[in-house]
Amino acid sequence: NVGYYAFFFFNDTATTEIYTEQIVGSVRCVQETALKLQKRLSASVLKCGKKRLWLDPNEVSEISLANSRLSIRKLIKDGLIMKKNITIHSRSRARRFAESRRKGRHTGVGKRKGPLNARMPGKVLWMRRQRVLRRLLRKYREAKKIDKNLYHEFYLAAKGNQFKNKKVLIEAIYRTKSERVKEAQVAEQQEARRKKNQELRAKREAIKIKRQ
Repeated sequence: NVGYYAFFFFNDTATTEIYTEQIVGSVRCVQETALKLQKRLSASVLKCGKKRLWLDPNEVSEISLANSRLSIRKLIKDGLIMKKNITIHSRSRARRFAESRRKGRHTGVGKRKGPLNARMPGKVLWMRRQRVLRRLLRKYREAKKIDKNLYHEFYLAAKGNQFKNKKVLIEAIYRTKSERVKEAQVAEQQEARRKKNQELRAKREAIKIKRQ
């Protein structure tokens, strides 16, 4: 068999470069196709994907001769085939940024997107406030600080949006309790005065009856 070699000479440098790239590319494709079996076996032995494999580019001919798992293991032992380390995607910067956001940094006007109600819905704020106020009322009722009637009155008032926060509700409870205590004292005083007047009236009538 006689081999034939063809030589092409181009006056144009660009044409020569194009043909050279095509030839080199075809050689690379042949090498990759030849090492397809070796990559599959290596990935199976090393228990990883084909993309994580590293094949020694200087020993392609020797690697291409390996056609069994035993020979692949030998190449791995010799260091011609290796498993690359996983690319680490660090979260340290993200954690640092999240921590600064919790402190209130990076939350200015320029960093906000979307309307206020979308960022923190008013319904969520309402639910949180109602739960806080109702929890306080339940706690006071169980501690006998308020009776069931006062609890019901303040429950409906909280539902009617009369209390902005827990502090306002506590002040309203103490104010109402003090007012009721005063009303009770005034009622007692009036009752005592009424009894006294009745006794005086009874005495006067008794005196009148005696004189008659």
